[in-house]
Amino acid sequence: MATVTPYKDKQLSKKQQVEKMFDNIAHRYDFLNHFLSMGIDKAWRRTAIKKLSAVKPQSVLDIATGTGDIAFEVHKRLKPQTLVGLDLSEGMLSFAREKARKKGLKNAITFVKGDSENLHFADNSFEAVIVSFGVRNFENLEKGLTEIARVLKPGGKLVVLEFSRPKTFPVKQLYNFYFSYILPLWGKLISKDQSAYTYLPESVKSFPEGNEFCRIMERLGFGSVEQKPLTFGICTVYSGIR
Repeated sequence: MATVTPYKDKQLSKKQQVEKMFDNIAHRYDFLNHFLSMGIDKAWRRTAIKKLSAVKPQSVLDIATGTGDIAFEVHKRLKPQTLVGLDLSEGMLSFAREKARKKGLKNAITFVKGDSENLHFADNSFEAVIVSFGVRNFENLEKGLTEIARVLKPGGKLVVLEFSRPKTFPVKQLYNFYFSYILPLWGKLISKDQSAYTYLPESVKSFPEGNEFCRIMERLGFGSVEQKPLTFGICTVYSGIR
């Protein structure tokens, strides 16, 4: 998989550039998510969380939590005893914590700064891990997935929600035009970050989606691996058991 970075700054690692990017766009992240996806992202997240319902997890780690949307939805639908939202970006986490305060959930969800490839949790800590639109930002995808497997309890479930590329006409053509031209333009105008929404389509193109990603999960020890394309294949929910 080719390494795609937001800022093309050779002095900063991909991890550092991703952190910088999300710090830069944190103030407009929620609005842009809903605006640029025309609100469909909310349904995608609910579908991903339904994949966790079968295991009824009492301890959940939300990696790449961002401003906490997945974590809040997990709390609402699953009510786990332990719920941790982890992200590289302190800028994003500050918004997540403020949203938790306004929702009266300060004690229900713990938001922590951390690195998905070096998780500061003991082995077998969680019954479920969910990553929403975050795995393509891992600097080392396999290391990140290996760390997730380590902190999952045996029988625990990983759910990954990630962008993918539609394959059928005319959705493929419309998607490519939107992702290549419309999304970067609006993203730049609203977020004031020229690179962030150019990086998004580039990172999606370089991500090993579909069967390839499933094979990576299986090779790293996940069983019962499944994939479910959503909205004509614009994104995909993957799941596997530790």
